[in-house]
Amino acid sequence: MRADEATLARLMVMSQQGDKQAYASLLEACQRWLRGYYARRVAPAQLDDLVQETLIALHTKRASWDSARPFLPWLAAIARYRWVDHLRRLYRAGECELQAEIAGNDDEPAIAARITLERLFGVLPEAQARAIALVKIEGLSIAEASHATGQSESLVKVNIHRGLKKLAHMIEKA
Repeated sequence: MRADEATLARLMVMSQQGDKQAYASLLEACQRWLRGYYARRVAPAQLDDLVQETLIALHTKRASWDSARPFLPWLAAIARYRWVDHLRRLYRAGECELQAEIAGNDDEPAIAARITLERLFGVLPEAQARAIALVKIEGLSIAEASHATGQSESLVKVNIHRGLKKLAHMIEKA
């Protein structure tokens, strides 16, 4: 049987009325159509699972189909949503694998961050870089940073503000 719009719509109407044989024929035709739809979109190893998920969704949503509307666009919408869900699962699985790799005792990211930070501080005037390092990185209070640098508290605040503003501008330009 060919999966054309009229045949599928007729089978769906009969299925909604309780015809089990029509429903079996509908599922078989939809399975062939879905295999063709997904064949160009997913890896062959994932094809059967995605087709089955979509057929389950079709089964769950079959009462929502309106016989006054075309069947194939309705099926294609379900297939597209299932495909998007599949892509999200793949993306999240990739994220989990990546986080597992990063979670090890690898100090490389911390070292790279420190080198980058030192390069950025190298562009700032010494007073600004020192004020930012003491307050924002080492966690000293403004008063403690003022005492350590010999600058007034208000000058420490100004140096931090101006330095961070300059860093933000440089990063935005990059």
